[in-house]
Amino acid sequence: MNDVQNSPDFRNITLDEAGIKDLQYPVTLLDMANEKQRTVAAISMSVELPHHFKGTHMSRFVEVLAGHTCEFDGRTIPAILAELKQVLDAQSARMTVSFPYFLEKKAPVTGIAAKMSYQCTFYGRSGPAGEDFVLSVTVPVSSLCPCSREISDYGAHNQRGHITIEVRSLTDENGIPVIVWIEELIEIAESSASSPVYSVLKRPDEKYVTELAFDNPVFVEDMVRNVAEKLMEDERLTWFQVTAENQESIHNHTAYARFEWNRDGGN
Repeated sequence: MNDVQNSPDFRNITLDEAGIKDLQYPVTLLDMANEKQRTVAAISMSVELPHHFKGTHMSRFVEVLAGHTCEFDGRTIPAILAELKQVLDAQSARMTVSFPYFLEKKAPVTGIAAKMSYQCTFYGRSGPAGEDFVLSVTVPVSSLCPCSREISDYGAHNQRGHITIEVRSLTDENGIPVIVWIEELIEIAESSASSPVYSVLKRPDEKYVTELAFDNPVFVEDMVRNVAEKLMEDERLTWFQVTAENQESIHNHTAYARFEWNRDGGN
């Protein structure tokens, strides 16, 4: 049968990416407390397509993925990217793995436990410029407005928002990224806000988190700076970016702040 993808193309245009995206796939992840956790990821994979190829072989992306274990850690993505480049005769390859990560979280007073989900993504890239791996974790939080508390005779407005932390870490002698646990980043984000968000709260718990937020008012700017201070102290990290967003409760807009930092050159 004719291999149309390998037929020549004469437009002289190299495509930055060609591949597949949003493939739903079962994965097993490292879990700090339970060793392993199963979830379902949305996976995207692509390669650079040279100008002389008409198309890439889409089926081979899934074949390469299926040839690897479903257990994802710092070694998995670099191995898949290396095989994609070899199988598809490409100079560079990219891969993203986005998934909900679940932790059991206890209410602060009653201790009632329920699962809480956090959206996470692995970003991997391999090419002539080298290897790259970024972990992203988005954490829902609650914040109480310092200005509202200061000017009001009683009460203050608060809102639910989220903090997104993206990090690059050092690599070992084999080029594998040093582990930064998802749980660690979640704890940093939650402790940098007015209050964590919970799946289940009874009345004593609701009283506790309401008063906790009132005692810890923060702007989005405060949350980003709080997270940044903690991350800069982590010697495993070579780069990070922090973004905080608040879905304002008394305004028709979203407030946000962002900070990017590189250990070699500041932000």
